[in-house]
Amino acid sequence: MTVQLNVSAPFTARVVLLDLDGTLIDTAPDLAGAANHALRKLGRQPAGMPVIRGFIGNGVRELMRRALSIQQEPSEAELDAAMVDFSRYYGEHLLDHSQIYPGVSDTLKALQAQGRELVCITNKAKAFTEPLLKRLELYDFFGLVLSGDSLPKKKPDPLQLLHAAAHFHQPVGDCLLVGDSCNDTQAARAASMPVACVTYGYHGDEPVHTLNPDAVLDNMSELLDILA
Repeated sequence: MTVQLNVSAPFTARVVLLDLDGTLIDTAPDLAGAANHALRKLGRQPAGMPVIRGFIGNGVRELMRRALSIQQEPSEAELDAAMVDFSRYYGEHLLDHSQIYPGVSDTLKALQAQGRELVCITNKAKAFTEPLLKRLELYDFFGLVLSGDSLPKKKPDPLQLLHAAAHFHQPVGDCLLVGDSCNDTQAARAASMPVACVTYGYHGDEPVHTLNPDAVLDNMSELLDILA
């Protein structure tokens, strides 16, 4: 069931912005695999999947920093070394276990058929974002892909959202961000953009309802029900 909060739905949303990790694709298994590979290389104990899931959302360097900090705060040199191992391994294992969430592909097809502009907006680095989208045959749905290193700032800063609205010459009120975490809701509020959150993503132990998004979706297909 779609739950709507504090909204005057349906949303116009000529531009739909979609988060990647935890919203479009379940990438946690392969991110955890890469993080644990790097931890082992440094002689650290691997971390469990629930722990790694809680670190996703602020880019892979912050994920790796937090994974290392489970046992001991890393020096920048240790973090740099870990990132070399992480990046090499993750780049080679992007799709060992990662999968598109149910309802995503059909929803993107429907949104595209409706003539809406689609944006993938993520804190993941471009070096991982674009190969992931292309290999899962999602890349061509998007008129714009904004990765974590595409602009000087990333979520929860609103810059990516404002850039996307300006790119398509649309007011932020005619856009909608779809995400899964506080990074998304904070960025949307700062941009004065409506935001919907999915319940199945990476939001730690905090239910997405507590983030006060404008809509809550149990399945991406429910997005179609809240658009004008």
